[in-house]
Amino acid sequence: MEDKKELRYTLALLVKDHAGVLQRVVGLFSRRCYNIVSLSVGPTSTEGISRITIVVGGNESIVRQIKNQLEKLIDVHRVVILDSERSVQSELLLVKLQTKDGNRSQVLELGEVFKAKIVDVTLETITFQMIGGLNKVHSFLDLAKPFGIVEMARTGMTALERGPLPLSLHPYDEDDD
Repeated sequence: MEDKKELRYTLALLVKDHAGVLQRVVGLFSRRCYNIVSLSVGPTSTEGISRITIVVGGNESIVRQIKNQLEKLIDVHRVVILDSERSVQSELLLVKLQTKDGNRSQVLELGEVFKAKIVDVTLETITFQMIGGLNKVHSFLDLAKPFGIVEMARTGMTALERGPLPLSLHPYDEDDD
């Protein structure tokens, strides 16, 4: 039996900015038993339009199916599957690490290596703020685990296409249908 690796895909949506839109988008995922790995929502520079960035796991055919279903929703203006090479993707991580048994300097060094900003310090903990892509965040967290992660919060991935065009005008996904 062939082992099918589940990849992660980033979808960027432009939607009407009004009550219930996010519920309808997320409802589509839950009705079809698709898992959302990460979700980020915010206003755009265009009045009345919000941007939703969704990271999903699956294979290419499942992600195409999701894209097609999202495009059928009345409040959705545009859906693009972002290519990791043609987009900038980042998230914000806040993480509180234990500092005990003389490991404070090692914890500080780890933060420095990953260019994490110190946002709070107590006798027992150091809280870092870090911005980066999925690989950077995962690498940092893997190395931080032995120190003891007291608490963490992640914003979820947000992304923009590279180049001069906004999502509303970007052509690279249209001829894939």
